[in-house]
Amino acid sequence: MSNYLTNNDSERPAAQKRRRKLWLASGVAGLTGVVSIAAVGVATGAGAVGADALNWSTAQVTKDGDHGREGDRGREGDRGREGDRGHEGKEDRDRHDKDRGKEVPCDSDKLIQAIIFANNNHGGEFKLAKDCTYKLTRSDNHGNGLPVIKEKITLKGHNTKIERDATAEQFRIFNVGSGGDLTLKGLTLKNGQTVERKKEPRMTAEAVWSRYANSVEAAAAAQAGKPYLELLQAAPKGAAAANAEAAPGAEVSAEEKQKKKQTHDGAGILVQPGGKADLEKTHVVGNQSGGNGGGIANYGKTNLRHTTVEDNTAFLFGGGIFNAGLLRVEESKVTHNQAIIGGGGIANGAPELHRHDDIDGGTVWVDKSEISRNETLGFGGGLLDIEGDTTVKDSKITDNFAGVAGGGIATAESQLDLKHVLVAKNTTVGVGGGLALAFGTNATIEKSEIAENVAGFFGGGVFNLFSQVTFRDSAIVRNRAVGPIGVAGGIFNVRGQVTLHDTKVADNFSTLKPGGVFNYQGDVDVDDKSAIRGNKPTNCEGSPTPVENCFG
Repeated sequence: MSNYLTNNDSERPAAQKRRRKLWLASGVAGLTGVVSIAAVGVATGAGAVGADALNWSTAQVTKDGDHGREGDRGREGDRGREGDRGHEGKEDRDRHDKDRGKEVPCDSDKLIQAIIFANNNHGGEFKLAKDCTYKLTRSDNHGNGLPVIKEKITLKGHNTKIERDATAEQFRIFNVGSGGDLTLKGLTLKNGQTVERKKEPRMTAEAVWSRYANSVEAAAAAQAGKPYLELLQAAPKGAAAANAEAAPGAEVSAEEKQKKKQTHDGAGILVQPGGKADLEKTHVVGNQSGGNGGGIANYGKTNLRHTTVEDNTAFLFGGGIFNAGLLRVEESKVTHNQAIIGGGGIANGAPELHRHDDIDGGTVWVDKSEISRNETLGFGGGLLDIEGDTTVKDSKITDNFAGVAGGGIATAESQLDLKHVLVAKNTTVGVGGGLALAFGTNATIEKSEIAENVAGFFGGGVFNLFSQVTFRDSAIVRNRAVGPIGVAGGIFNVRGQVTLHDTKVADNFSTLKPGGVFNYQGDVDVDDKSAIRGNKPTNCEGSPTPVENCFG
């Protein structure tokens, strides 16, 4: 698991339309003798000075020379001698307002200066050079390519890129600190890279998923011709290890753990607790995280509008985006991202092998957006929610892949709400081609379609274990469980509760019966407006626990 290389191609299942590479954030050589931003001399109109001792106006790093002449200190002295301090205050405020929106030349040092100035002067708004690439070649001592955002700062571009140089050491692009407020418009953030986080050798995707479901063990038993249902209906074997307390003397505060992990998170943007980021018409592309959040790691509040998060990679969770705060994704695309353990597109929460190392999920809203063609070796190809709250409306979750569970979506101990959502053409080698709902999830699926998803073992459309899911005015159709032990193309339910209101489960297929709905020691309630029909080899016949209002 830890020896993946950037050029290591992995063949995807036949249902996937594109061969992809699964990268691991490791083994990238950085430059030696890296100089801290705070110690670098940057050129200004007055000569080279230390960045941490800068005392300059925005006019010095912009194309607006007129303001530089008007800002003469002699005039400030004249105003001081006139004793009109109130007037001087107004002039200063007016001058500060004029500084907002000034242009920053196509020079990474000038961009660094602009951010430092804004941090020291209650924020600022800057126009970056059109058709420019700000190439970052160095970082501070904490893995940040640009100064930490501490105030309200807006950067506007037009076909403008901020990019880490490919030969530079590993560092992220942006870090938004507590109290910082970053707005990006019309920019591309590219090639950020954070240092790989060390993890336990036994922390594999299968081991972490075993905290919530014994599906890997059950699938192996089924393949060997052994009983597997007892394994599924038993408490997950990983739960005991997950609930174990930390060893005496090894405990550290949750805040310290989080800070330590954040060192590796968010190769494009890291938003710390108390920080805020707004991205509009922005592209977060080709970033590689050694921890969580290949493109974005959010512990504060982040909003995306008309934005693309694409071709990013995470060593652990959240190939495109990792969230442990408040995340809103509107009219945006999260596509072609990769994560090793879970959440190829978006991960809301980061489970670990031991519960005391978890980062609980936050709150995610996805509206009028697309989560597509993302991959993970583990669970949650498109979307993963662990102990969080996720709402998706008027969106598509399509063509994603997961090795272990939940080609489209995987959840555990979470709240999931889907409305007007298409979950289609997702694939897993394991269970839950469309949805894998495990261990305490409460899900409501309304006016949505779970269609043409594929699982290698159980639940082509839906795998539900120890969870509650309600479908209203929805359709679970044309899904397949195609492996030699494939069961339930439609719904596979073990010790969970499934409620169907005005919903159809139709035209699903599995290798073994039933093809429609499989139920073992759970409850499946089917109202009179719902229909289970046209599934092969049977609708519900062969289910160990009968399904009411299901025939054939």
